[in-house]
Amino acid sequence: MDRKTIILLGISLLILAVMLWFVGIDNVINALKIANIYIIALAVVTQLITYVLYTLRWQILNNLADMNVGIKKLFPMVLVGLAVNNITPSGRGGGEPVRAYILSQDNDKYRFEETFATVVADRALDTFPFVVLAAVTIASMALFFDFPIWLIAVMIVAVIGIVAVLVILIYMCINPSFGGRVEGWIIGLVRRFYKKNSEKLEAQIHDAIFGFQDTMKILISNKKGLVLTISLSFIIWISEIVRVYLVFLAFGANVNLIVIGEVFILACLVGMIPLLPGGIGAIDSVMIVFYSAAGISASVSAAATVVERLISYWMPTIIGMVILPYFGSSVLDKISFGSSDEEIEESLKEESEK
Repeated sequence: MDRKTIILLGISLLILAVMLWFVGIDNVINALKIANIYIIALAVVTQLITYVLYTLRWQILNNLADMNVGIKKLFPMVLVGLAVNNITPSGRGGGEPVRAYILSQDNDKYRFEETFATVVADRALDTFPFVVLAAVTIASMALFFDFPIWLIAVMIVAVIGIVAVLVILIYMCINPSFGGRVEGWIIGLVRRFYKKNSEKLEAQIHDAIFGFQDTMKILISNKKGLVLTISLSFIIWISEIVRVYLVFLAFGANVNLIVIGEVFILACLVGMIPLLPGGIGAIDSVMIVFYSAAGISASVSAAATVVERLISYWMPTIIGMVILPYFGSSVLDKISFGSSDEEIEESLKEESEK
């Protein structure tokens, strides 16, 4: 972990500490003492099941692309990818090229471009149910809650942006010529910002787009696979919300599952802003503020949020970082906090060619 990462993690934790200080550290500690450890354990199990479902969805996509890899091999790769997502400010996407790289290194038959294509398709499938849930959340906020108009407007713009990207990705698969125009636009940006040695990156962009189009075409043409992966995506998001709900139940909070889901989706929107690693600090603060606004005491909201983030953020981060050395030091050497997805992908692609 480089110096920038440590500094930004420190800033994120400071934000959380300030929020807890305003709530009252003693109140939070007292709330933690009343937590039902068995329900928290159930929340942990729910989270682990969610990781298995993540892996199963990726395995299905790999199988469709004629890459037959077992869940046992893919599961640690998913955990490493989640860990890297949590320490890079790449819109929670820095781990995607990392797990694609690890898979390509695990089997010489699979090229990085092919594995990266399945990872991108996996991320696109994860976005679809999120958009649906975000739209429902915004509608509910506007109809049933007294939230500021500017906040609802910002959320609407954010969801429209995500939908636009999703539509572009899908249309790229249906219309190859449009995909070529998108590729040309991206390469134009690359040439503007990368004056030197942009040829390699341009080739990687071409391979990634071409591979993604092929993978999504296979998925779209396979109705059974498409229904299964989209269904898994919805189940994954629902299980994430259930995990948060279980944590609040552990603190004896009488809160509606729908309210839990709405605040969780709102926090995820905030977490997609590529400023802090894993959205830590920002996500925590949003959850504490809005759960308190929903009628849960500030101390319980803060305590439950701390436990929830230990399960959803720190647990996979620690496990993933413990597993990472197993795949070789080259992966960690190529990751730095300031890197964008493209820069991480370029570094790992170069390493895979050696």
